[in-house]
Amino acid sequence: MHILRKPDWHVGESAATPEDMFLNRRQVLAGMGIGMAGGVAGSLMVPLAAAAAEEDPSAGLYPVPRNQSYQLDRELTPEEVNSRYNNFYEFGSHKEIHNAAQVLKIRPWEIRIDGMVEEEKTIAIDDLLKAMPLEERLYRHRCVEAWSMTIPWSGFAMKALVDFAKPASSARYIRLETFHDKEMASGQAQFWYPWPYVEGVTLAEATNDLAFMVTGAYGKPLAKQFGAPLRLALPWKYGFKSIKSIRKITFTDERPVSFWEQLAPAEYGFWANVNPEVPHPRWSQATERVLHTGERVPTLLYNGYGEHVAALYDEVGKTEKIFY
Repeated sequence: MHILRKPDWHVGESAATPEDMFLNRRQVLAGMGIGMAGGVAGSLMVPLAAAAAEEDPSAGLYPVPRNQSYQLDRELTPEEVNSRYNNFYEFGSHKEIHNAAQVLKIRPWEIRIDGMVEEEKTIAIDDLLKAMPLEERLYRHRCVEAWSMTIPWSGFAMKALVDFAKPASSARYIRLETFHDKEMASGQAQFWYPWPYVEGVTLAEATNDLAFMVTGAYGKPLAKQFGAPLRLALPWKYGFKSIKSIRKITFTDERPVSFWEQLAPAEYGFWANVNPEVPHPRWSQATERVLHTGERVPTLLYNGYGEHVAALYDEVGKTEKIFY
């Protein structure tokens, strides 16, 4: 008899965080003397995820089969919550960014794969979707701002993308970059940000089983405010590492400097692994606010995924701070 053992991060389907609620880096910019835009009135709310699905040509691919190895120990956040509480600085610095993000043009959408690879290439998102084995996973998401949600992501293992790219043996990092179009994305007109948004991971992190390239959520193509049509999910790291709307993937032997690391290196470093015992320079990380319920719960080391990722940092942790 096969026994499915629930890991310490197991979350039941009823526990996923609604699609309405993601968060912001307000405090950082306030400390820099930069003002924030106001919120969007609730009266402007519309069924955005449904609208996104209607115009996305990949809609027929969803829902995809759920991988039962990835479960949760808390209720899923409701879609209506998750989809209306988001960080997407390309469209503004407030949390109610979902309406503004609807101007994001997701077709045509091409992804450039370059750097230290066997052959550089550019591939359309729909061709990439056909080439990858899609599945659904239930994941925790922990924001550096000390709130959390749970969500049913659809997509494919990042390791499959690495295999597709065929990197050189000397490549050690992956640099990810989003779009740059300030005429479409008004937030990119804000000169104090180092656009485009850039993030980076080690090749070892990218090939860990948990690293996931996201193309959908809640059984539909990815909503625009979630970072359509392609984003990253690294559930053991703080959420700002999970870059949205990816346009370029570069394999390199030099460690990338990320968007928030450029802005505030003392507060947002390269590693950004979740640790309740390492406070952010301006607030505690010991607990987190669960978006859907408002309950404050203890934060788990590596967001509860330590069994699967802690070994990645055995050596680097001896010489570097791996949490900020």
